[in-house]
Amino acid sequence: MPPLARPATPGEARLRIQYLLLHAYGVGGTIRTVFNQANAMAAAGHEVSIASVVRRKDEPRFPLDPRVELLTLNDQRSGVPADSLPRRAWRRMRGKIVPLGEFAASYFTERVEKAVIDHVAALDGGVLVTTRPALNLIAARRAAPGVRKVAQEHMNLATHRDTVRREIARHYHAFDAVVVLTETDRRAYERLLPGVPVVRIPNAVDVRGREPSRQENPIVVAAGRLVRQKGFDLLVPAFAEVARRHPDWRLRIYGTGPKKAELAGLISAHGLQDVVTLMGHSTGFDEALSEASIFALSSRFEGLPMVMIEAMAHALPVVAFDCPTGPADVITHGVDGLLAGREDVAGLAAALDRLITDTALRRRMSTAARLAVQDYSPEIVMPRWEALFRGL
Repeated sequence: MPPLARPATPGEARLRIQYLLLHAYGVGGTIRTVFNQANAMAAAGHEVSIASVVRRKDEPRFPLDPRVELLTLNDQRSGVPADSLPRRAWRRMRGKIVPLGEFAASYFTERVEKAVIDHVAALDGGVLVTTRPALNLIAARRAAPGVRKVAQEHMNLATHRDTVRREIARHYHAFDAVVVLTETDRRAYERLLPGVPVVRIPNAVDVRGREPSRQENPIVVAAGRLVRQKGFDLLVPAFAEVARRHPDWRLRIYGTGPKKAELAGLISAHGLQDVVTLMGHSTGFDEALSEASIFALSSRFEGLPMVMIEAMAHALPVVAFDCPTGPADVITHGVDGLLAGREDVAGLAAALDRLITDTALRRRMSTAARLAVQDYSPEIVMPRWEALFRGL
């Protein structure tokens, strides 16, 4: 495990920190980020736990320091008996706090919401870190007095639906701090929540030891869940334009998700079966990045995309939509990547074409991309978390 935060010095208090995740046994950037934070705080000598609201798998997908306690509030694995609540109560009836517009609202049945409320109400001090609007709102309204409350934003304020933003404006004043990923989002939250401490702390990405791209292979890489947010349905037609001019170049899309069949049909409809490949999940993704020459981010919206920063750590220039938020907070247009307008398919195709055509530009951006992400290293980011927790 890399050094992430300094060990506590003699005389410093040992902090109690609990992270509350929707599903600690799943995959995704939020889960990986929280695990990294928990591991760093445990390595620094603090008492750390993660409470998973639901559990549907036997083991977590990301490595967890054995000093971090992992709790489950609702075990939903097949074969695990439910509690004594009537089946209708925990399968069908919605809770009362989580608004319908929250992206994970379907998880929060009456039974699930009650379990979270009971859990946060029973805490006896320490720092509680909640990680999505549903959990933030429950903590804001029901966490025990004396608990220091920190709300993490892993997406961005503008992405949330009106019903969720109204509840954020109404209840987030109960937090000791709201932590966001980008400067753009920090300003947005400060406008919405005057008087509430809003702090920017980006996701940490370990950039050390990553093999840089040699800019030799005609490969564009994209990665993420195969869902609408990631915009692969926009990337495929953009690459169709590229393939007409550069038939030797290939696009590889890594990830799994519900849009796989739809994307496969789109690839076929554009006649790209030989140049665009849905790669699925890969255990050798770092190697795939180092073998590529360009990274494409076609998201409709983001928080701070870790995979983009990882790609830049492999010296890959990025072509991305200027979506809210993330790309423009990391990429300097024309220096380490190129930004196209939001959902501008022709603009994305033109940016890809420019980098493919101009090898010298691509190599300059490759070097600049690797330098640009040094500030996201755990050695810089994790002490900021510890300082925040101590300051509370």
